[in-house]
Amino acid sequence: MDTKTVFERAYTAAPVCSPSRTALLSGVRPWQSGVYDNGVDIRQSAALKTAKALPALLKESGYGVWSYGKISHGWDFREACDAFVPHKRDPAPPGAPLLPFTRGEQDWGPTHLPEEKMNGTFLANAAIAQLQKKHDRPFFIACGLFLPHMPWYVPQKYFDMFPLDEVSTPPLQKGDLDDVPPLGQAITRGKSKFVEQVMQHGLHKEGVRAYLAATAYADAQMGRVLDALEKSAYRDNTIVMLMSDHGFHLGEKHHWQKSTLWEEATHCLLMFRAPGTTKPGGKCERFVSLQDVYRTLAELCGLMAPDYVEGRSLVPLLKQPDAAWESTAITAYGDSYITIRNERFRYIRYREGQEEFYDSTKDPHEWTNQIKNPEFASAIAGLRAMVPPLSEMAPALKRARGGKDDE
Repeated sequence: MDTKTVFERAYTAAPVCSPSRTALLSGVRPWQSGVYDNGVDIRQSAALKTAKALPALLKESGYGVWSYGKISHGWDFREACDAFVPHKRDPAPPGAPLLPFTRGEQDWGPTHLPEEKMNGTFLANAAIAQLQKKHDRPFFIACGLFLPHMPWYVPQKYFDMFPLDEVSTPPLQKGDLDDVPPLGQAITRGKSKFVEQVMQHGLHKEGVRAYLAATAYADAQMGRVLDALEKSAYRDNTIVMLMSDHGFHLGEKHHWQKSTLWEEATHCLLMFRAPGTTKPGGKCERFVSLQDVYRTLAELCGLMAPDYVEGRSLVPLLKQPDAAWESTAITAYGDSYITIRNERFRYIRYREGQEEFYDSTKDPHEWTNQIKNPEFASAIAGLRAMVPPLSEMAPALKRARGGKDDE
């Protein structure tokens, strides 16, 4: 992966799994589809009924399509696949939860499974097997690893990679939510209690280490896939994209996991290697969105994305990472809540006139809500004008019967 472009300022279309992945694969923004959260009945969305999934576009264009693991999370495109292996979680270790104060997925510790028996290892093996075969047509392989989604159950060796005395925790601000409006505080309510318990038990460093361990496991599996590509006949003509579907809080703003409109949950991983396009050491600091992925991959593959597809191709930035670019990224969540981020500021709009505004250059941790500061009146008005009005946003879809908040 020496010739690649890393997008340092990539942002998700939505800070949770299902709406983020649905927006990426369909090209439909969350406020057009009504998919703002997990567990909703996606079949209700009028916009998605006529949308063409990116894998379907590739299939129609003669590609073999293989989907392994956590890819769509709610929006079913398996009819476009030659093989579709759904996501499943590894079983929890005996005695789980391992933390003394938690239930469910907010847990971490060594797994009882040998690494070769873990689901992420199985999925990587499946992708590797395809790369080792002889193909007579172009192909698209999607390999979606569950980790570092919680719970963080990985082999002990990955915990050992991060000695506790070398682990750093993110800076926290006492009373950080005091200037956050009620709807913003409500988003954090359940996870704030978990953060309090982590702190009370003195486990903040252990939590960060567990996140690093889970990430290291995922990195090792993707490394094996990339090594297989390097050794294959497809090394010089295969596009590689690495991404996360959203970011993650590790206690910042008294929150854990995702599901907020602040920096930690909206900022995500995005990296491309495109032979003949990307160059060694490419690093792009323009603001981009996962909403741009559909058009980017379509152009790289020489295909036309459907006219309705939102976002714009990132190919100009793959060729020239410092090219002129209108740098903004918009993220939606919850009950039509929305945020916009540019090179200096973040603006958040909830309902009922509740807002936040941060000078992200001077306040990278977003500790001080400047929404009432007259010094920023012009900047606030400019960003307000750039987000869609509530009247133009699709209402949030209803919960599906048996719909799960997460997977």
